[in-house]
Amino acid sequence: MIVYGTGYSPYVRKVLVSLVEKGVTYEHKPLMFHDPDQGFQACSPLGKIPAIEDDGFQLADSSAILWYLERKHPSPALVPTDPKALGRAVWFDKFGDTELFGKLIVPFVERVLKPNMKKQPTDEAAVTKALDTDLPPLFDYLEGEISGPYLAGDAFSIADISIATGFYNFHLAQARVDSSRWPKLAAYVEATLARPSFQVAMEARKG
Repeated sequence: MIVYGTGYSPYVRKVLVSLVEKGVTYEHKPLMFHDPDQGFQACSPLGKIPAIEDDGFQLADSSAILWYLERKHPSPALVPTDPKALGRAVWFDKFGDTELFGKLIVPFVERVLKPNMKKQPTDEAAVTKALDTDLPPLFDYLEGEISGPYLAGDAFSIADISIATGFYNFHLAQARVDSSRWPKLAAYVEATLARPSFQVAMEARKG
């Protein structure tokens, strides 16, 4: 299997973590959005990452890829079978992608991406707004939803992958969850990112 997309992307990281958890061998090609690579373009006509090619099968979108991997490589399971846990897993996958990511990534964009990769000035006002206004309600919500090591049922799942993945970029921007205000969330993020699969996936940014 070939995985296209830079290791800096939280969405690419979702796929890499899943592959490592399932013990699937893969080749990682760390491309940026809209890269002209023909193989990538064939897998992702809209130029979005991640994308995969697996024995001729081509697919883009992190959540679609996670579901594909779950059916092709069902063990260990990353999607719960219990109805309530399944519902939570699907919800937190969506919440991570559509509600949390856009605000969590702001410090990374402003402090890492813009000055180092785009040669643009950092907008610290945007970082302050994200940290002081936009993220606290989301952190409050997650703090109330954490009752153990996993968000959906009694096993690591796509819920945990999707919620935790963006916090690595958050940390790269020298930002942290305030453990005095959100102790459960801070401990959860630290423990989840410490998993071997996340450690392997996070090293991929250096490729």
